Amino acid sequence: MSTDLELELQNAVELRRNFAIISHPDAGKTTLTEKLLLYGGAIHEAGAVKARRAQRKATSDWMAMEQQRGISITSTVLQFTYQNYRINLLDTPGHQDFSEDTYRTLAAADNAVMLIDAAKGLEPQTRKLFEVCKMRGIPIFTFVNKLDRPGREPLELLDEIEQELGLQTYAVNWPIGMGDRFKGVFDRHKQQIHLFERSAHGSKEAVDTVIDLGNPQIEQLLEQDLYYQLKNDLELLEGVGPDLDLDLVHQGKMTPVFFGSAMTNFGVELFLKYFLEYALKPGPHQSSLGEVYPDYPEFSGFVFKLQANMDPKHRDRVAFVRVCTGKFEKDMTVNHARTGKVVRLSRPQKLFAQERESIDVAYPGDVIGLNNPGVFAIGDTIYTGQKLEYEGIPYFSPELFATLRNPNPSKFKQFQKGVSELREEGAVQIMYSVDEAKRDPILAAVGQLQFEVVQFRLMNEYGVETILDLLPYSVARWVEGGWEALSKIGRLFNTTTVKDSMGRPVLLFRNEWNCQQLQEDHPDLKLSAIAPVFSSQQPVVNN
Repeated sequence: MSTDLELELQNAVELRRNFAIISHPDAGKTTLTEKLLLYGGAIHEAGAVKARRAQRKATSDWMAMEQQRGISITSTVLQFTYQNYRINLLDTPGHQDFSEDTYRTLAAADNAVMLIDAAKGLEPQTRKLFEVCKMRGIPIFTFVNKLDRPGREPLELLDEIEQELGLQTYAVNWPIGMGDRFKGVFDRHKQQIHLFERSAHGSKEAVDTVIDLGNPQIEQLLEQDLYYQLKNDLELLEGVGPDLDLDLVHQGKMTPVFFGSAMTNFGVELFLKYFLEYALKPGPHQSSLGEVYPDYPEFSGFVFKLQANMDPKHRDRVAFVRVCTGKFEKDMTVNHARTGKVVRLSRPQKLFAQERESIDVAYPGDVIGLNNPGVFAIGDTIYTGQKLEYEGIPYFSPELFATLRNPNPSKFKQFQKGVSELREEGAVQIMYSVDEAKRDPILAAVGQLQFEVVQFRLMNEYGVETILDLLPYSVARWVEGGWEALSKIGRLFNTTTVKDSMGRPVLLFRNEWNCQQLQEDHPDLKLSAIAPVFSSQQPVVNN
């Protein structure tokens, strides 16, 4: 291995950080994302997202339906530079119906930022996504947001995280006041008070006055009761709280906690600085060759997301690839692990929500966009040198099912194309009846909004009107051992057998009780709630 390349890779990895933000809807995720971009110089003015108001649209919410409703539906990748660090921010949908897309995005993230609303504390979506992070063992950084509004006591919030998630907490900074009296934060590491001045709706960087603790000036700048409250809180924290242990943070067992307000920019830059210092840099990935490290000289990466029609003016499809090892160069030819084909990567792009610019090189930790003319599927590995394949990305078990019908025979081709592309993208899972006479696809989703998105996009992007007929199922289980295992069982009751897009058998049940009953009746039949994406399989399409 050339020492020049080795050095180049090591330097690039040292300066790269990537993370996904996980939160419950309305915790302020899009606002925090924008403010991080503001401090990174990637945008110069942040436009607050307001549903149903024709305001400047938020940078990361770009799909027409997202902008109409003011919610994030798809994951977007935003890259920016701050203090020489190259940061890949994987913006995930906060809407509860889109945990599946979020899950796939977490497969590409080295760190997660858990965003919590100070008034509400931990919420269901946050808990669910935390479980995914825990399963992957990635570090979790907590940002307690909306301190500019009345909220719960900071100590109470720390206690909730510890009790409910089993995570140790370490407050890196501490809020001074709350609601109208939120004045700033105390940096425990540097023992400094940061007092902020509000800017117009936080559209510009906050003006920050920094004072050392103990400086007599504090008495003039801070109301007496707030200063005493801060001193009492700090005494309590020092007495009962653990010390910061970065090893525990990197194992996902301790979370550094930051307090602030994304809307007013209080505490955002302080969070960004410490995050870059504490976060994990790109590390090894598990593959068919065992663990491979970022400075492995050959290029490799995996597709974690597909997105069609990011630019409505051009019918394009983009594959989002997480670079894992080696150096990516424009126009390089790579091997496609699933198909065995050689692919030339001629139009790589750096992604910034809907805006994209061409790139020449990328390093481990970066996310690149590749034009995808039907070549890639989610979970695919691309590589140079010795063959290697990364682990597949599982599907979540869907909970809602509906048949999708195209009432207009003249639109058959557009309907097929739209359904196929949306399935590849992972917008929804597609299943088919085992009865060859029934050709209408069955949509399988984690939440109702996914159905609406599919119908909206089929109409908007493919010009196809569709009819949705809901099916009475709420549980799906994949059959381990496939059709062969199923054929040994004989006739099954209280379940419907369908096939997924890979042609594998899936059993649909009306409720959990029916599913348990079947397993009691047939203990040899092994069922699974998640289906891994096997790179060696090509999806089937019912024509």
